Amino acid sequence: MFKGFPVPNHLPMWVFMWILALAIYAALKWLSWLRVQARIPHTAWRSAAYLLAWPGMDAKSFLNRDLRATPPRPAVWYGAIIQALLGVIILWVLARAIPDSHPLLQGWIGMVGAVLVLHFGAFRIAALIWQNLGIRAEPIMAAPFRSESLSEFWGKRWNLGFRQLAYDLIFAPMHKKVGAVTAGFVVFIASGLIHDFVISIPAAGGYGLPTAYFVLQGAGITVERSNLGRRLGLRRGVRGWLFMAALTTGPAFLLFHPPFIRHVIIPMMQAIHSL
Repeated sequence: MFKGFPVPNHLPMWVFMWILALAIYAALKWLSWLRVQARIPHTAWRSAAYLLAWPGMDAKSFLNRDLRATPPRPAVWYGAIIQALLGVIILWVLARAIPDSHPLLQGWIGMVGAVLVLHFGAFRIAALIWQNLGIRAEPIMAAPFRSESLSEFWGKRWNLGFRQLAYDLIFAPMHKKVGAVTAGFVVFIASGLIHDFVISIPAAGGYGLPTAYFVLQGAGITVERSNLGRRLGLRRGVRGWLFMAALTTGPAFLLFHPPFIRHVIIPMMQAIHSL
């Protein structure tokens, strides 16, 4: 079933996906802690909390007991809870309303709901809980679709956990030697390969498409920062937002390709009774 991977044939593809994702996440999480724990003043319980109860990768801020976070305002709590509830409705109500004759649409709607539940809901609420305790836990997502440029979307707002680690491990060591453009491309290629590993291998198809998606993002940032991009106003305002939205959502079928939807997402949705 998995073309060379020693996985029992009875193991569902979606379970295999989560095993791969959690294994990669655990390895990167441990690495992010290992790199800073010896030089950041912290307690043992804070290390345990970072490793086991916080999905972010910014160990410097979370571990540092000398940094204090401001308790979040009630409106921020309400926003996170509303987004989580909206995700539940999309995943367990709206997806069921789509006829079975449109499995790709079912899967895409289910993924949107799952992202809202996890990344914009549960992970956001976790950040707020830690902030309320005084710990500097920055949200994984920072209102990404308020970005006015593609660079802002990937560099300051989307999945900041991975962004922080990629910056520390790849971009920072490379950019002085090969330049920011090349270093940025390497980060996108690394992200694409990781996504291919987690998405295409369990789906047994669509190989290379997630990597192509992230290469396209790197190319888009290169255009955005070029003289042409400046003249077209792609780095700010409405034009910047439109360019960002087109590049991130338009080719998203490369990232979450049909084999992944059919072989991984749909069975997972059936397993959790959202279909």
